[in-house]
Amino acid sequence: MECYLDNSATTRCLDSVAELMRKIMCEDYGNPSSMHNKGMQAEEYLRYAKDVIARNLKVSPKEIFFTSGGTESDNLALRGAAYANCRRGRHLITTAIEHPAILQTMQYLEEQDFEVTYLPVDENGRIRLEDLARAIRPDTILVSIMHTNNEIGSLQPIAEAGELIKRMNPGTLLHVDAVQGYGKFRIYPKRMHIDMLSVSAHKIHGPKGVGFLYVGDKVKIRPIVFGGGQQRGLRSGTENVPGIAGMAKAVEEIYRNLDADNERMYALRQMLTGGMRKLDGVQVNGLSGRESAPHVVSVSFAGVRSEVLLHALEERGIYVSAGSACASNHPDTDGSATLRAIGLKKELLSSTIRFSFSVFTTEEEIQYTLQALYEIVPMLRRFTRR
Repeated sequence: MECYLDNSATTRCLDSVAELMRKIMCEDYGNPSSMHNKGMQAEEYLRYAKDVIARNLKVSPKEIFFTSGGTESDNLALRGAAYANCRRGRHLITTAIEHPAILQTMQYLEEQDFEVTYLPVDENGRIRLEDLARAIRPDTILVSIMHTNNEIGSLQPIAEAGELIKRMNPGTLLHVDAVQGYGKFRIYPKRMHIDMLSVSAHKIHGPKGVGFLYVGDKVKIRPIVFGGGQQRGLRSGTENVPGIAGMAKAVEEIYRNLDADNERMYALRQMLTGGMRKLDGVQVNGLSGRESAPHVVSVSFAGVRSEVLLHALEERGIYVSAGSACASNHPDTDGSATLRAIGLKKELLSSTIRFSFSVFTTEEEIQYTLQALYEIVPMLRRFTRR
């Protein structure tokens, strides 16, 4: 039995998405910048995608800019806004548990003489609004807070943070990395005081290599890619029409049954975490139930190295992750920054596995995974003690 539980790394493409992309690549393959009919066909797909995404977010289509994915969207938001607003100040704020696309970009900006404040989080991976309030200064030009953590599924109080930021310093921009939250929650930037929002298609059953950045119409931002002037000059380069249209189709499909799909994933989450209570030395990290994301479960197995358990599960056709897939090929010798930030015991840092679900995950797969864990974990512990 194949059991794919690494959906926070990437998701299976929906059939409807793949079919639409095949049609565009093989039939409607024009360049949207071309003046002839093939080009106009391609441009129509871009308009369709902007309309779908804009309606979903309740924003204007002109505020949607297509990118190559979450990492580029994060870079464009942070670097573009920092450079455009540096005359007003050079202070930036983010959190200690952001994705490397945010943390490494912030580190780069520090090298460019920007000052960055990294907010701590509590044991459940949530920021404290009082810490944010203390960090905001007159020269703070940008705050970046992720919506949903990619390792433990913690949810940040985005709307409350947005209201606080605008009350204390109306000129401070709020960027939200919603790569893990979009497609699981309804996110409305205007209501939540979000100025910029990053999304990646392959986390919501769309194609890899495409995403978008919402940029509010009053936000000052500079391009970081230059060329043909596409997308009003903010993101030059011939648009990935099949990928963009496929992403829009995925948005339509995922949000059509969002509530029912989330209910089912929360039930699967409860089944998995409840079943693990039969094992000794197991700790579920972060909050449970509706206070966390429906699709991410972080579990520490005392006395078992995560990569050993990962490959033991793989031998049974069960695919999981030892942390963020984007960083797994470059392991941090001190362990996950997120796990360290929530105060996880040192001996558990290298013993943590991430399970993540999708609309395709079944109860049968969860039961199969639990049975495998009941057999594998005690066996691995016996070998470790030897």
